Amino acid sequence: MSPSSPDPDADLLPAAQAGDRDALDALLRRHEAHLHAVCRRITGDPTDALDALQDAMIAIVRGLPRFDGRSKVGTWMHRVATNACLDELRRRRRRPTDPLPEHETDPHDGAPTVADTVTDRTSIDAALALLPPEYRAPLVLRDLMGHDYATIAEMLDIPPGTVRSRIARGRAALSRHLTGNQGDAPDRPTLKP
Repeated sequence: MSPSSPDPDADLLPAAQAGDRDALDALLRRHEAHLHAVCRRITGDPTDALDALQDAMIAIVRGLPRFDGRSKVGTWMHRVATNACLDELRRRRRRPTDPLPEHETDPHDGAPTVADTVTDRTSIDAALALLPPEYRAPLVLRDLMGHDYATIAEMLDIPPGTVRSRIARGRAALSRHLTGNQGDAPDRPTLKP
């Protein structure tokens, strides 16, 4: 990044907003991998992540002409992707799920792990999947993607204090899931009959 152009998207944005397909393609490609990582972590499922990413990219393309520049385009794109993930999680709750029959097993059962880091990452992904979306999204954006609280507040359209609170609660719940200590407080509200 050169000192004369602090935002690498600043050169592409006006052309993309004016309909230049090459500029739009370059802008989307520049952010695609990072947006996919956000989607993967928030949804916790590769297929849902791709669905959310596709929805986000479509929304970005449709909304780009109206983007007003009050934030960086990358911040805006992350907000769109996060919202697409939350929408995907809501759709997932409405889908029926069929468990695998008991006689089917994972072909990797009993296979040695490649490295402890793979196991750790899998454990974290599984624990993240147990968190409610309102805790998962800010936690992923902060701890895994490295965004600051103000940016996360802007992406999620919530106050910074709420971001801090949700991250703290999300970290506590994540820690309980990773250590197996569920404690007395449930992470999700229980439904009363």
